[in-house]
Amino acid sequence: MTRPFVFINSAMSADGKISTIDRKQVKISGREDLARVDRLRSDSDAVMVGVGTVLADDPGLGVKSDQLRRARQERGLSESPLRIVADSRARTPPKARVLGPGCILAVARSAPAERLKLLSRHSEIICCGEDRVDLKELFSLLHERGIERIMVEGGASLNWSLVSQGLVDEIYVYMGAMLIGGERAPTLLDGEGCRKDFPTLRLAAVERLDEGVLLKWTLAGEAP
Repeated sequence: MTRPFVFINSAMSADGKISTIDRKQVKISGREDLARVDRLRSDSDAVMVGVGTVLADDPGLGVKSDQLRRARQERGLSESPLRIVADSRARTPPKARVLGPGCILAVARSAPAERLKLLSRHSEIICCGEDRVDLKELFSLLHERGIERIMVEGGASLNWSLVSQGLVDEIYVYMGAMLIGGERAPTLLDGEGCRKDFPTLRLAAVERLDEGVLLKWTLAGEAP
C-alpha cells in the first residue's frame, strides 16, 4: 500500500495520561514544547485528529506562529496544512473550529445522510469504509492527492487504530512534569489493546524540554 508518512505527536503526564477522566484537555506542554509542535505542524502536509478530540477540545489545528505561516506561503503553500477529522458517524459540530476551507471530514459510507448534507456546507467530505472509516483507503486517497506527510494529534482511539493497523512511522511523546491519575483517564493508545505480538519501538532521540522530556520513537515494523 502506498500511503503518506504518518507520525503521532502527543503530550502526557509522568504517569502516562494524556487527559483527565473527563477526557478534557490539560495543559501539559510548556513554551518550548508548544513551539516544537507548531514547527511540526508547519512542516506537515496535513494534521489529523479523531472526532473525539474535536468534541472534547474543539481544536483549530492551524499553525500559530506568524513567521512559520509566512514561511509556508513563501514556499507556495497555504498558511496552515490541511485539517483532517476521522469521524465515522459525522458527529462533528457544524460550528467546530476545525471546519472551513482546508478541512476534510473522513466519514463512513453509513454516516447519516442529513449529517453529511449539513457538514458538506462547511467541509469537504470523503467517504471510505462501510461502518467505520477505512484508514488505509483514506491514506491511499490522500497520497494520490499529493499529501506525503501527516501529523496525528490524537486522540487515543485514533492512535490505537493507526498503530494496530501498521500505519504509523514515528511517535513523538512529550512527558510533562505532572501527575494526573485515574484508571479511566486516557493514555496514548486506547482501543482493545494487544495481548501478544506487541508493536515494538526503537528509541531515536531523547531531549529535555521545559521541565519535561521529549521522546522520539520509530516503529520497528508493521503492527500485527
